[in-house]
Amino acid sequence: MISAERMAAVDANAAALGVPRKQLMESSGNAVAREVRAAADAGADVALLCGRGNNGGDAFVAARFLSEYETTVHLLGRQESLRTDIARENWEALDAAEIPTEIVADSADLSLGDPDVIVDAMLGTGASGALREPERTAAELVNESDAVVVSVDVPSGIDANTGDPTGAEADSTGRSDASTHVEADRVVTFHDEKPGLGALDAAVTVADIGIPSAAERFAGPGDLLSLGRDPTSHKGENGEVLVVGGGPYTGAPALSARAALRAGADLVRVACPETVAREVQGYSADLIVRSLPGARIGPAHVDRVTELAAGSDVVVLGPGLGEGEEVREFVRRFLSGYDGRAVVDADALRVVPDVDTDATLICTPHQGELVEMGGETAADPNERAALVRSFAADLDHTLLVKGAVDVVSDGDAVRLNRTGNPGMTVGGTGDVLAGAVSALAAVIDPFQAAVIGVYANGRAGDAAAEAYGNGLVATDLPDLLPEAMRNE
Repeated sequence: MISAERMAAVDANAAALGVPRKQLMESSGNAVAREVRAAADAGADVALLCGRGNNGGDAFVAARFLSEYETTVHLLGRQESLRTDIARENWEALDAAEIPTEIVADSADLSLGDPDVIVDAMLGTGASGALREPERTAAELVNESDAVVVSVDVPSGIDANTGDPTGAEADSTGRSDASTHVEADRVVTFHDEKPGLGALDAAVTVADIGIPSAAERFAGPGDLLSLGRDPTSHKGENGEVLVVGGGPYTGAPALSARAALRAGADLVRVACPETVAREVQGYSADLIVRSLPGARIGPAHVDRVTELAAGSDVVVLGPGLGEGEEVREFVRRFLSGYDGRAVVDADALRVVPDVDTDATLICTPHQGELVEMGGETAADPNERAALVRSFAADLDHTLLVKGAVDVVSDGDAVRLNRTGNPGMTVGGTGDVLAGAVSALAAVIDPFQAAVIGVYANGRAGDAAAEAYGNGLVATDLPDLLPEAMRNE
């Protein structure tokens, strides 16, 4: 089972692995043609209703595989408005192959005749809202027909995640308005079933179109598709982060804070001992520094840090705190009373297995720290992934275990990451990672924040390695994060 959003990411990851979308469309179209053959014998009349995106492109391909049928391809909209290059190429291939086509510029011009099969390829899994024209009229004609209706990926007008009409609105009684949508007899969906399809009164076929398992298992550029920013948002709505650290070290909390800003957080505050506050502030005028009395953070600071955390979306706990019982006691007390999100790193990690907290934690240990926490590791990435998943389930928190191949798990899902390089063994890159993950965790799901954060941090490290080789330093990474997080 895979959500529509995750499917889009896997699709993009497959392309990055060398399986182009054009090849996937060819396989998808072939699968649609097989479903038509299962629904009607050769010689039957088949009408293909096609939208202007890749869903329509799948049907363009299917028409080429249906030479033994009487096919007509109806494009809903002008050919100039085809949204992707591969859909346009496959539309042009229809003309070259002399396959009958009709352009429907106006819903009043749509006439399906009396086909035996209708292929609904108007809208795919990414569609939202009530059907507009000409799709609305087309859906009504489809539902009035006696033809067998085969929908591509999801019936047009249906939410692939819920099975509900995309335009349905609940009235005052909580009942939903049954908005217009295609009532399919058969659905051919790709790679894996979508959650909402089981709620439909339709036969569902899941077609393997050649997406490699690595496209789901490894983080990739498709994961960045979940990033975005509301153009009407205001200061603070894109995340406020509190970094708690410093004392023995000044660079670690500053690196985390700057990385959080570069990863998209609106505001980043650093709570650190007064003895290092000036130095931390000196790293960047963009940081808001809140000094705490003394030279080390300890139990006496719990109330003040808790107060600061209440005004933040995510806390980064650990960078530069140092070791010692006073530090560990501070972490215990803070987490015991905290119920928000936190990224836990460095010396704060060893407290996590023994603390009772309502907080949602993302722990970022390297393999040595994982063992100190009570977890197990292995040289083989797949074995390590299974061990990390089991330990994350025991902790009931998300784990991001750093290594040559990083492993992320929330105890259920597991994702591996291959970005990064040996030059990143230099000190401080983990602090950058913690900051990047915190900014993301302020606005998206913690597991996905960890996946995107480690992927982007590795890409930033790869860019730094290209410029500086093994001479890269952690301060090179934060300013490279914005480019590493581009999903274009």
